[in-house]
Amino acid sequence: MKTKDTKFGFNTIKRDDKAKKVGEVFSSVSENYDLMNNLMSLGLHKVWKKIVIQTASLQANAKILDIAAGTADLTLAFTQQNKNFEIFQTDINFAMLHEGQKKLINHGKIIPAIACDGEALPFPNNYFDCVTIAFGLRNMTNKDAALQEVYRVLSPGGKVIILEFSQVNKKLAKLYDLFSFKIIPKLGKIFAKDESSYQYLVESIRVHPNQEKLKELMEEQLFENVSYINLSAGIVSIHKGYKI
Repeated sequence: MKTKDTKFGFNTIKRDDKAKKVGEVFSSVSENYDLMNNLMSLGLHKVWKKIVIQTASLQANAKILDIAAGTADLTLAFTQQNKNFEIFQTDINFAMLHEGQKKLINHGKIIPAIACDGEALPFPNNYFDCVTIAFGLRNMTNKDAALQEVYRVLSPGGKVIILEFSQVNKKLAKLYDLFSFKIIPKLGKIFAKDESSYQYLVESIRVHPNQEKLKELMEEQLFENVSYINLSAGIVSIHKGYKI
C-alpha cells in the first residue's frame, strides 16, 4: 500500500515525511522567530493574539492547553491575566519550546512545557476548558486527527480557539501576494539567514483551508456553534468551536 501524499508548501511529498521537514523549518527559524513575526506582520501579530486572549473569556482556575505554542506568546499572555489558570505549553519542536521557555522564565513564569505531536496528545479525555492553536494547525499533517484530539481533551462546554492565516480580501490579494512572495522570503534571508524556510511558510498559508473550509472541518469533528472572525481583511482569522 502506497503512502499517501500531502502538501509541504506548494510541493507534494510523502505524508510520513512532513513532520520531519516542518521540524527542520522551525528548528532553523526558532531563534529569530519573534523578530521575523514582527517584521512579517508589521507588529500586527501582537494585536491578533491579544484579541484571542480577550475572546477566550475564561473564568479563574480554568485549564488551558496551548498547542503549537512556539515561543509562548499566548501562554505568557494567559499567565498575565492573573486568574490562576492551569496552563500547559506544548509544541512538537524542541527548539521552539526552548525559546518559549526562555521567554516565560524571563517574565518570572514557570509553566510546564511538553514536547508532543498535536495529532496525538498525551492528556486525558475531557480535561481542558480551553485549547488554543496559534499559527500551528496549517503545519500539521493530518488536520482532522489534530481536531479530533482537541475535541477529545476538551471538557464538555469547553472551547477551541484557532488563530491562523486565512484567505485575504480579494481587493488586497495582489498586494498581499507581492509582499508575501517577494518581500517575506528576502526578510528571512537577511534577518534569519534562511530564505527557503520563509518561502515554505508563505506557501503553507496558500494551501491551508480558507475560513469556510476550516469551519466545515471543525463541524465534521463534532464541534458546535463554530464561528470565525476575520482580522486585518482576512489575513488571519480566529475560529472558535465548542464541545457540547
